[in-house]
Amino acid sequence: MFQPIDGKPTRESGMTAVSELVEFASDAALAIDDRHQVAAWNRGAEQLLGYTPDEVIGRRCADVLQAILPGGEPLCMPDCEIFRCYRNCHPRGVPTCRIRSKNGNWVTVSYSSLVMPRQTQPTGNATIVAVVFLREKEAGHVQALPHGALQVFAFGRFGLAADGRGVAVEKWKRKQAVTLLKYLVTQLDRPVHRERILGCLWPDVDEDRGWGRLKVTMYYLRSQLRATGVGEDVVQTVGDAYLLRRDAVWVDAESFEKLVAEGRALQSQGRWDEALRCYDEAQFIYRGDYLEQDVFADWCAEERERLSEICLEMLIRKAECHAEFGQYVEAVQVCRKALVQDPCRESFHCALMTYLARLGRPDRAVAQFRHCQTVLAREFGVEPMPETQRLYRQILEERKAGARSLHKASLSARNYTDVAHR
Repeated sequence: MFQPIDGKPTRESGMTAVSELVEFASDAALAIDDRHQVAAWNRGAEQLLGYTPDEVIGRRCADVLQAILPGGEPLCMPDCEIFRCYRNCHPRGVPTCRIRSKNGNWVTVSYSSLVMPRQTQPTGNATIVAVVFLREKEAGHVQALPHGALQVFAFGRFGLAADGRGVAVEKWKRKQAVTLLKYLVTQLDRPVHRERILGCLWPDVDEDRGWGRLKVTMYYLRSQLRATGVGEDVVQTVGDAYLLRRDAVWVDAESFEKLVAEGRALQSQGRWDEALRCYDEAQFIYRGDYLEQDVFADWCAEERERLSEICLEMLIRKAECHAEFGQYVEAVQVCRKALVQDPCRESFHCALMTYLARLGRPDRAVAQFRHCQTVLAREFGVEPMPETQRLYRQILEERKAGARSLHKASLSARNYTDVAHR
């Protein structure tokens, strides 16, 4: 791809090659370097977003794109997950997101990328890490955020954003203010009595001292939220209780549940492509377990388990959508992802066996059954259910039948060849 000099790519040759790749792309395209800056920008990107190359090259990509998910979750944050993927040479795509154009309007696009392998990255003052492609699409599930809404990301690493910008909660001096906010998120729109909060945050402190700490922590939390431009009435005082207002926040877990419910409804109506789009977006939002940093906290364990179950159900439904379109490779990949989350779920093993058989890989389907057998015996000391064993025997029969058909076809071809050479 790059013009080598003495066997090594130069920064100039590498930049030229990337610029040409961007320039000749049929979609809107841009290149991003390792300083998070736009390094190339094509005509398609100019037409889509209104910026000329001179206006964007050298600027931080987050400042130019200001990309957010349909529910309002920002993709462009101080520690961008997508950029970390690029640095590790992992491409990342987003089925639907919104990008702010030069005139201030939101443009709904699909986002895909091409990462630059380390051995072909140009060297010098800047290194191109990825080329991003943007394709405009209809605004299917775009939701309007309430004005000044606080955005809460409870999946994976906890985070906040306001007005599309990330909030550095890790820099808050009072860490208990973050825990207090997390606890209120788990009880969204429900008043939480101060005694419950004290039992959560300071279980070993007497009530008077605990109440004093709570007042100081709540004051700090509200002041930090106010500093982001979000009104302090996001957290309301209701008698001796506190309430996080649902109408003033966007929570990724709620958006995730809504997308899964919508996908389920569409799937029941036979609208498979629309259901698949909902599941794609839901899967993207589910970046990790609910409040995964608080793995030993009892107050969020039940909700974490509930949302994990919804995610697993969503993955199986997504695999069904792929199978409906004959996309068995994709269905297999989704089932494998589900089994990473729950290796002992027998129904997932069955689904994977079915899709492998339909893909024409009965050998792998048989191997999957034996793996399922091993896992269940090791973890629970049981055999697979009769339904699973019945599916296994059916796949074995089909494999034998296929082998017999292949053998007959081979004999026929050999007899034909013998006759032809007489």
